[in-house]
Amino acid sequence: MTLLDGKKVSNDIKDEIAAEVQQMKARGEKVPHLAAVIVGNDGASLTYVGSKVRACKRVGFESTLKQLPETTTEEELLELVNTLNQDPDIDGYIVQLPLPRHIDEEKVLMAVHPDKDVDGFHPTNFGKMALELETFISATPFGIIELLQRYGVETSGKHAVVIGRSHIVGRPISILLSQKGPAGNATVTLTHSRTQNLPEICRQADIIVSALGVPGFLKADMVKEGAVIIDVGITRVPDETRERGYYISGDVDFEAVSQKASFITPVPGGVGPMTIAMLLKNTLLARQRNRDNG
Repeated sequence: MTLLDGKKVSNDIKDEIAAEVQQMKARGEKVPHLAAVIVGNDGASLTYVGSKVRACKRVGFESTLKQLPETTTEEELLELVNTLNQDPDIDGYIVQLPLPRHIDEEKVLMAVHPDKDVDGFHPTNFGKMALELETFISATPFGIIELLQRYGVETSGKHAVVIGRSHIVGRPISILLSQKGPAGNATVTLTHSRTQNLPEICRQADIIVSALGVPGFLKADMVKEGAVIIDVGITRVPDETRERGYYISGDVDFEAVSQKASFITPVPGGVGPMTIAMLLKNTLLARQRNRDNG
């Protein structure tokens, strides 16, 4: 069994990006600038945005954090989005989800200019991805493809089962795995809460991507010998015996499933670090595009 070490690969990618930024500086060019918008005080969101800001610093990017109070209106947030769209100094930005309930997430994400949408959530970018045109690919699916590629995991002609159909992970990864090119050419089955005989379908899979958000959902008896397992789930499970009062769990029963898998991602340390690395990669791409467009 080989551990797909997202922490190691993400550090390799950050080193590669840092080297490119050094070259940009040497040529006297403007370095990439990533902005993040966060509304309210959600603990997990603050931690995640903090790690993005630290990652920017590590690779030599400029970064801006716009933290707004929970009481911010939808109109005020849309005003900020419009300002960031117009700001020539900002190459790309993200609006951290979830947003407070009184704000329409879809409306906000639609307002982000596709050329600055380094999260790859805008319908224009999703559509381009589906059509195999150059675009920003949503960072988590992008990270999974990169991980498979760098470990030389064979996907061509394989049967991949994706559990979960979200627009952020499940649906895009199902499209990417089926496309032509590296870490593609798989035959993909996209499953979800209404799928019948899910354990049976999983047992036929050469590759399983679980993006369900249900701790320990994928058991060893649902996995065939030698399968490749990608665990996207990351859930805080309350546990008062632990210092933090919780532990982090993936969708996969790691101990048991790792005995049968040929490749498997750990949680934490698998897909998570890759997401931030690919966000940086998208920001670098945004900077290059801005330069090419004048």
